[in-house]
Order: sequence, then structure tokens, then C-alpha cells
Amino acid sequence: MIKVIIFDGVCNFCNASINFVMDRDPKGEFKFAANQSEAGQKILREAGEPTEEIGTVYLYENGKIYKESAAALRIARRLVFPWNLSYVFILIPAFIRDFFYRIIARNRYRWFGKRESCRLPSPEEAARFL
Repeated sequence: MIKVIIFDGVCNFCNASINFVMDRDPKGEFKFAANQSEAGQKILREAGEPTEEIGTVYLYENGKIYKESAAALRIARRLVFPWNLSYVFILIPAFIRDFFYRIIARNRYRWFGKRESCRLPSPEEAARFL
């Protein structure tokens, strides 16, 4: 079962988050695709999501697409202890979780900066990127 995290490839916060996930995903369950990449665009198109929207993280899992806080929490659920415990926040209604998620998403470039181009995976990481 494939699990693909689609992220904003030029966002410093998003790239740091991908590094965080890779370091805490010892089974290598997740694959990664920048939203700006051909692979990321293809998955989003097939899922009926807007391809120009880069203000959220997406998780493609079991043929379904999740976004915003639902995606972040479903990702966290698969990470090693204690990070997997954060999945308990799924009990908070989505409109509340997403409110706070969107504040971070709207300000991520201002707070964390952005790159001129998408990240290039290291040779060790390359197999995990689509």
C-alpha cells in the first residue's frame, strides 16, 4: 500500500517537515513528491484536487487523498513513538484543527522562508522521492 506525502517543494518549513518524517519513519512507509513535481501534479489531478494549491500538505493513502490537519495527523500516526501519540488530536473537530493549520500555512514563507527551487533529494533519499 503506497503512502505519498505531497508537499510544497520550495517551502523551508515543508522541507524541514519532510526531513522530520524521514528521520522518524524507519520502515520507509512514506514516499514523497513535491507539489510542483510531475508526480505530485499527477496524483493531485487524479484525486480531483487543484494542482496550483500549494498551501497544504497532502497525503495519498489507499487511493484516498487527505489534506491539512487530517493529512498531518495521519502522517504522525505512522511515525515512531512518541510522535505517533499526536494522532490523538484527530478527536478535535476538523474545523478547529484546520483553523490553526491554515494560520501556519498562510505564514510559512514569512516565518520560515522559501527556496528558489524545489529540494533535490540526496542519493540516499532518492528512492523515497517520486
